[in-house]
Amino acid sequence: MAFTTRVIPAPDDLVWAMISDPSTYPEWLVGAEEIRDIDDDWPAQGTSFHHRVGLGWLSIADRTEVVAVDPPRMLSLAVKARPFVSAVSTFRLYPCDDDGGGTTVVTLEEEPAVRTLGNLVRPVMDPSIHVRNHRSLRRLEGYIFARLAEVVRP
Repeated sequence: MAFTTRVIPAPDDLVWAMISDPSTYPEWLVGAEEIRDIDDDWPAQGTSFHHRVGLGWLSIADRTEVVAVDPPRMLSLAVKARPFVSAVSTFRLYPCDDDGGGTTVVTLEEEPAVRTLGNLVRPVMDPSIHVRNHRSLRRLEGYIFARLAEVVRP
């Protein structure tokens, strides 16, 4: 399993708003190219969004489905970009209100959906998935700051 964590100096409700809104994914999630459609009841369990992932002409159309959700603390997604990727990605948010600034710890766990195949490729894939997820959470933080700056501007 690839596990990544980041402390984002923003309130957990704002972080949750970005993680639970697939239309923001192309802005911060590395590899997300385009969101083509989102189910009306998103992010209810069993709902999905349709997307393109990859880079340019190497992008693949597929969908991602909510496996489990506990707003505003956890969102678990069955991610697909077949025939190459089938994984479960789980975001968890931990508010750190003791600092008074609205800081949130965000974790992202990603595990292959097919365990037997996943166990074979894990030693090779986990380090690159970790790097990608680390970059994604860093970009999420930047995206949140950009959104906050838009709200604060006169």
